[in-house]
Amino acid sequence: MKISSRQTRLFYFVKAAHGEQKRKYTNLPYWTHLWSVAEIVSGYPDIEMGIEIALCHDLLEDTPCTSKELDEYLLDNGYHDWQDRMKIVRDVSHLTDEYTSETYPELNRATRKNLEAKRLIGITPNAQSVKYADIIDNTSSIVQYDLGFAKVYLQEISAKIYKMDKGNPDLYKRCLETVENAVNNLVER
Repeated sequence: MKISSRQTRLFYFVKAAHGEQKRKYTNLPYWTHLWSVAEIVSGYPDIEMGIEIALCHDLLEDTPCTSKELDEYLLDNGYHDWQDRMKIVRDVSHLTDEYTSETYPELNRATRKNLEAKRLIGITPNAQSVKYADIIDNTSSIVQYDLGFAKVYLQEISAKIYKMDKGNPDLYKRCLETVENAVNNLVER
């Protein structure tokens, strides 16, 4: 994937914000997931500000960074077009889980994931496209490293993916195929 100088600066900003976080199962630096999602999205140029959104998609959820701080960073680092910044901040916010155990400790995981699935159906098509890439990347590692959780994860994904269909149609198809192949592989095991 080829990225611009301002995208490179954004990548280093996000990488620093995630600090020493590691990917579950592989223990790789967390930024490798962000890069993978951006790489998938980069193949679909109609996703507006897709690489930026992909690089930042877990920023508000997994770091202390706020949407205001993200906007200020973008403004100070070459993202002068207000509409571009708003697309990035809006879609990163849309991709940030709202129904977390910290926010809703009284709700069990199944209820939180059901509410999150309903919320994701209404996010922008652009954000849905980045979510497809996130699902593709997450599915491969979860199925490879944790078959037990993969069953739960794939049920949760299946509950939302068929209604979350407003994004890039080719990437949506790829996401559906990834999930369906994972489900079929689990059934065969």
